[in-house]
Amino acid sequence: MVMVHDPLRTQRDGDGQEPDEAEAADGEGGGERVAKLLARSGVGSRRDVERLIGEGRVAINGRTLTTPAVKVEPGDILTVDGEVVGEPEPARVFRYHKPVGLVTTHKDPAGRPTVFEALPEGLPRLISVGRLDLNSEGLLLLTNDGGLARALEMPSTALVRRYRARAHGRTTQERLDTLKAGVTVDGVRYGPVEAHLDKAKEGPQGANLWITVTLHEGKNREVRRVLESIGLKVNRLIRLAYGPFALGTLGAGEIEEVGPRVIREQLAEHIDPENLPTGERPQWRSPKKSASRRAQEAAKVEADLAPPKPPKTKPEYKAGWAKPKRKLDPHLKAKSEKARQPKGKPSARPAEPTRPGIVDRPAGFKPGAGKARAKPGLAKAGAAKPAGPRPSGSPRVGGPAPGPRGPKPSASPPGTRGARRPGPPRSGGRGPRG
Repeated sequence: MVMVHDPLRTQRDGDGQEPDEAEAADGEGGGERVAKLLARSGVGSRRDVERLIGEGRVAINGRTLTTPAVKVEPGDILTVDGEVVGEPEPARVFRYHKPVGLVTTHKDPAGRPTVFEALPEGLPRLISVGRLDLNSEGLLLLTNDGGLARALEMPSTALVRRYRARAHGRTTQERLDTLKAGVTVDGVRYGPVEAHLDKAKEGPQGANLWITVTLHEGKNREVRRVLESIGLKVNRLIRLAYGPFALGTLGAGEIEEVGPRVIREQLAEHIDPENLPTGERPQWRSPKKSASRRAQEAAKVEADLAPPKPPKTKPEYKAGWAKPKRKLDPHLKAKSEKARQPKGKPSARPAEPTRPGIVDRPAGFKPGAGKARAKPGLAKAGAAKPAGPRPSGSPRVGGPAPGPRGPKPSASPPGTRGARRPGPPRSGGRGPRG
């Protein structure tokens, strides 16, 4: 069934008709407008479908379409580039961490790698919500519903986009606050932009700044152009959040499907009621990655996005206060005192007093060193000693025999070991026998 559309009757918008008239056209008959059906099937937004129809790439039952004002009846075969388009499935949304070096498009004329070529297998036909340029990274929303993608990227929806930008140059927070009133760059008017200076680091080639930027329009290269207008050159740009969805700990190149319940709660006003998903769990599960690699990537992202640590400050002391002294280990203290003593000199330790009648022993003296060991054949230990006084000049029992020059001197010097103290004999001592 083909319906002729008069472009003079209505004022065209992104769908070729005003919303009220488009809904009225959808209500007539039993079919659905081809642009809306292809948008729900994930071919593209309604404006993208109009372009495809103008290029002669859309056909119904083998007949190439020349106008989007056509309805698809039940049983019709709809093709795009010769491929059959199936029945639209409920709306699905995916969070994707786009890495640097990928183009946000399905086909790039220059042959550069694209986002959709890097996606894993098993996913439905997806389109992006907005774009991230070649050198930008971070959160990119993907969906199979072209109407939802168009609604989320429209400036009138005013969804918050939050970025983290690293820029080269110098600025102040007062200068960044001037962007809240909007700015015009090369004839393009940009709406209010909130920019907060997070960290500034001076280097040999200038200053590198980390700035958190929040905006609501999301025009082409808006963050870069707005910051360039105040003398800052962005050399890294990370999208942290888009509307109610955040990048979180999603690693570079990873993709994760949003649950149906979250879609119903957050995006129901932007989705046709007949296209709302049901259930609680997502249909697609991302392949598991090793915990170590995931942790490393998450730690790297967190380190880049973490706020700067406050500088360490030394404790302040009032006038007249003494700084606390450092306590030393007693073992280290004794060791340091010993090291300070001059080598070759005795320590300052006082000498013990000598008792009367005791001669100081020479260095290296060992008790019992001067005693002579008993030789075999002499008196055994425990033998009875002869009673009475020993005659003068008689040899000692068990001792050495006297020689021609007299008895052999003892090994101990006189007056040391064995010498009796002068004075009267002790009581109870042994005396000579009569």
